[in-house]
Amino acid sequence: MDTNSTYMLTLESLAIAPSCVYPAFIFGTLTYCFIVFCNMTVLATIALDRKLHKPMFILLFNLPINDLIGATALFPQLVMSILTQNSSISYPACFIQALLIHLYGVGSLTILTVMAYDRYIAICCPLRYNCIMSHNYLIKIIIVMWLLIISLVVVLLSLVTRFKICRTTIVAPICNNPSLVKLICDDTRINNYYGLFVTAFVQGMSLIVVIFTYIQILFACVMNKSSDAKSKAIQTCGTHLVVFLFLEFNSCFSVLALRFEDKYPSLRNAFGLSIMVFPPILNPLLYGLKTKEIRQNVLQFYKRKVSSGK
Repeated sequence: MDTNSTYMLTLESLAIAPSCVYPAFIFGTLTYCFIVFCNMTVLATIALDRKLHKPMFILLFNLPINDLIGATALFPQLVMSILTQNSSISYPACFIQALLIHLYGVGSLTILTVMAYDRYIAICCPLRYNCIMSHNYLIKIIIVMWLLIISLVVVLLSLVTRFKICRTTIVAPICNNPSLVKLICDDTRINNYYGLFVTAFVQGMSLIVVIFTYIQILFACVMNKSSDAKSKAIQTCGTHLVVFLFLEFNSCFSVLALRFEDKYPSLRNAFGLSIMVFPPILNPLLYGLKTKEIRQNVLQFYKRKVSSGK
C-alpha cells in the first residue's frame, strides 16, 4: 500500500442540495450519537450486572461492539464530507474504512450465527445447556469467531495491496473492497474469486446453521406441550430471526446491486448505506426492549438516576 498512500481519492457524491447540507449534517451526527448511546447502554448493562454474565448475554455483548465498529467506520467520514461538501479521502483512510466496514459485515452474520447455535442448545438441550455452554467453551467460541472474522477480512483487503492503483474515483459513497478493486488496472481475478468465496462462505454458512437450528427449535416447540415454554422460545428467537433476515436479505440485494451498478446506482447506494445504518440502530433497541433482563436493568438504572437527581 506504500505506493498508493500518497493518492487522494474521490468518493461518489450523495448530491445533497445546498439548502439541505446543515440539516443532513445534524441528522447524521445525531444518528451516530444515538447509535453510540444505545449500543454503549447495552454493553454497560451486560458488563456491570453479574446476573447477565450468562452465555446468551456474553455472546450478545459482541453484537454492539460490532455495530459500533460499523457505525464508526461510516458516520464520522460521511458527516464531515456532507458538511464540507468535499468527497475527497486519502487512500490509507479509504483502506481503513473498507477494512472496518467488511469486519462489521462479516462480523454481523457470524455473531448472529453463533447466537442461533446458543439458542438451539438452550431450547433443544435445556438440561445439558450449562454443561455444553461452559465458560471455557464459550471463550473458545468467541475467540474462534473473531479470529475467523478478522482472518477472512484481512486476507480480502491484503490482496488489494499487491497492486498500484491507476484510477482515483470511487464508484460509491463509501469505501469497500469492490470499489478499491475497481481502482486497479491489472488482473484482479484472484481478488474477485476470493471476494466471491468470502461472500458465499459467510452467507451460506450463516444460512445453513440458522435454518438447521430453527427447524430443530420448531420441532422442539411442537413437541413441548407447555405453552409458557413455547411463548418464551418464540420471544427469545423472534428478535434474533428478524435481525438475521434483515441482514441476510440486505446483503443479498447489495451484492446483486453491485452487478447492475451502471443501471441502478441509487439503488446500490441505498442498500449499501442501509446495511450500515439500520442494524446498529435496531439491534440495541430490539434486544434492549425485547430482552426482559436487559430492559429491567436499564429501567432500574434510569430510575435510580432520576431518584438521586431529586
